Amino acid sequence: MTEFRRVALATGVTLNVRLCGDAGAPAVIMLHGFPESHRTWRELEPRLSGRFRQIMPDQRGFAGSDKPAGKDAYKSDKSIDDVSALADALGLERFALVGHDWGGAIAWSAALRGDPRLSRLAIINAPHPVIFQRSLISDRKQRAASQYITAFRAPGFAKLVEWKGYEWFFDKVFGGHFDLALIPETEKQHYIAEWSQPGAFAAMLNWYRASPVKVPLPGITVPLPDWLLNPFPKVAVPTLVIWGMRDRALLPVQLEGLDRLVEQLAVVRIPDAGHFAPWEAPDAVAAALAPFLAEEGVATAQSQ
Repeated sequence: MTEFRRVALATGVTLNVRLCGDAGAPAVIMLHGFPESHRTWRELEPRLSGRFRQIMPDQRGFAGSDKPAGKDAYKSDKSIDDVSALADALGLERFALVGHDWGGAIAWSAALRGDPRLSRLAIINAPHPVIFQRSLISDRKQRAASQYITAFRAPGFAKLVEWKGYEWFFDKVFGGHFDLALIPETEKQHYIAEWSQPGAFAAMLNWYRASPVKVPLPGITVPLPDWLLNPFPKVAVPTLVIWGMRDRALLPVQLEGLDRLVEQLAVVRIPDAGHFAPWEAPDAVAAALAPFLAEEGVATAQSQ
């Protein structure tokens, strides 16, 4: 059974949630990133259908979910709280978590919190917070690739997009990663309709503006933050990281050192996909995800 449901959370927001699968099947909460919605999973949903209860919310500020005002409403702890509150609202006793892009950032942090209901963690092209912040300071190429964050944080960026148009932003945000001719026009219009809602674009940008991640300008020498100099807790749940190796925003350096931060880790590299692997390479992503989410081992229990 597939349905949409408006789910009011104890965190004070109501999320638009797409639900697919039998309520008795293993639950998987799937968190999208910027600038998408539950539609991130449009190609994976049928490939995972019949085995899992797929729970695909529009995260706060996106698409059909509430868009609270002010950047403080988009601090990461708020969205992490939303994950636990969604599990509460749906009565989940056990669930796996899958995250892409910003959804992966929230998934990493949710796993570090140690919710006892969380059974498995799957990350698709989303960096671990320690590795990401370190690379933004010490890796010249990653710092250059991440300057879009600086642009998104600029006070006038939303006005710039309104002036140039959402079609311009569509071409800009996806064109550097993917052949635009391969995205159906219907999908393009879905994106534009979601971004065009009152307050939607500003809410999406607030995810970047509320983030504590430091993105130095190129060529500037800055010290590592104090929190990177102290021991960092490990992710305890079995974890699968899937990485589209053609990602131009999040470079392969994000995979270096993960084994020191995750107790049970498998990494699957997809050589012919980029940042938007969930719909660029859905067969490869589903082939890695399905056995892992079914708890048939930690992927292949080794890096590929």
